[in-house]
Amino acid sequence: MPAWLRTYVRVVEAVNYRIGRIAMYLLFVMMAILLWSSITKVFSVPALWTLEMAQFTLVAYYLLGAPYSMQLGANVRMDLLYARLSPKKQALWDVFTIFALLFYLGVMLWGAWESTAYSFSINERAPSAWRPPLWPIKLIITFSFFLMILQATVHLIRDIAILRGEELP
Repeated sequence: MPAWLRTYVRVVEAVNYRIGRIAMYLLFVMMAILLWSSITKVFSVPALWTLEMAQFTLVAYYLLGAPYSMQLGANVRMDLLYARLSPKKQALWDVFTIFALLFYLGVMLWGAWESTAYSFSINERAPSAWRPPLWPIKLIITFSFFLMILQATVHLIRDIAILRGEELP
């Protein structure tokens, strides 16, 4: 593989690794928010922002962690037949199926970008008592789909390297 592809793989995986490791801690942030919600209910002064903020944190946790999960191979896969294949046949199958994933992620990225731009242009707010602006979470969603596309292309490059008999670190 050319040196620039090796560099691309290293950079994308380093970025997704760091973001994924940081995103892991969002679970603790969400637990703290929900704990605060429970505490305020005891004193009969429920915080209006806790449910939506917990939902936003969960979305960020889930989507920012997705490229990291794909990098580690922890994503869900139908292993009924796939696990019985040799590594080269698995790579060939992945090369075939990655294009469906890239198409799906491309459509999702396009939709997320359009939704984020619209949300930002009209200062869209959630229809709740707290009424937070929605563009920050939509921007995180858009960024997450972009990172997933990058990680999927890295996966494709690794599979092509396996088919060529090369090993990428």
